[in-house]
Amino acid sequence: MSQRDRNDSKRRRLLRRVRRQRLKYVTILPSLITLVNGICGFAAIAFASRGDSQFTWHRLDFSSCFAVSGYLIFVAMIADMLDGRVARMSHATSSFGGQLDSLCDMVSFGVAPAFIVLKVSEYKLMGLISPASVFSGFVIRFVWLSAGVYVVCAAIRLARFNVENEEDETAHMSFIGLPSPAAAGVLASIVILHDHLLAEMGADSLLFRAWEVVIVYLLPFIAIGTGVLMVSRIRYPHLINQFVKGRKPITHLMWTAAIFALVWQCLQPTLVVSFCGFALIGFLRWFYYRVVVSRFTGNPSSAPSAPSAPSATSAPPATAVPTPSDTED
Repeated sequence: MSQRDRNDSKRRRLLRRVRRQRLKYVTILPSLITLVNGICGFAAIAFASRGDSQFTWHRLDFSSCFAVSGYLIFVAMIADMLDGRVARMSHATSSFGGQLDSLCDMVSFGVAPAFIVLKVSEYKLMGLISPASVFSGFVIRFVWLSAGVYVVCAAIRLARFNVENEEDETAHMSFIGLPSPAAAGVLASIVILHDHLLAEMGADSLLFRAWEVVIVYLLPFIAIGTGVLMVSRIRYPHLINQFVKGRKPITHLMWTAAIFALVWQCLQPTLVVSFCGFALIGFLRWFYYRVVVSRFTGNPSSAPSAPSAPSATSAPPATAVPTPSDTED
């Protein structure tokens, strides 16, 4: 048999194998919740494209469409948390659901936050810099660069997770790199707090002016920083699996209730503190053990690793195969 015939035979066997793997059935409810995630990301892009225009819906009054786009990203996070839970409760986890979840995450937590950063920065900077100046061209290109870096890092983060994802539920006690929803939450919460301060205190208040500086000058750098943290190897704890899931001491319940009460009373500041604090604590912890402690011990890997299995008081892990939404929420 010639080389060409052998290649044709291999190609036919490959095509037959692909036909046997053709998808015939999907789980409806988890897939619908995942699609809600993607639709919220698309809607966030649509609202961000409207700029600083006023938006009112029923009794909800927002100062700008930028704030609406930020809230939609948080709605997408809720859908991202629910789809994996519903799939495991109904014993309907599948590879299709995991891939669909990653695609929707790319829209909601990759493209949408980057587009919000781009539009908010352009809107704010154009009010401070003359479009005719030479410096304005450099600033706009840098803003585009920061948004592009964030999108690329989010894509790499999600693709790497799909490759490295383990099927064992007990292995999902921490993240390698900042999760994409947490990175999107950092950017969205900053934009939402800006809208909240403008509505509550006015444009002349000192606190709003200080936050305006963050929006104008630091938001592109924050986008680049969160993007780098996503593709880093810094370990972040899985808060739900470590502190909420399973049997925990009663103090965990008290702290959880206090956190929910704080979120209810002051939503916007709590979102900023929570997401920015989560991103910074992981980096500062890594920096402390990698630089400060290793200088004295001589061992750069002396940082304590996150637990790889639940404690003895935890409930038995689920046996269903987790989807990417289980660890990316």
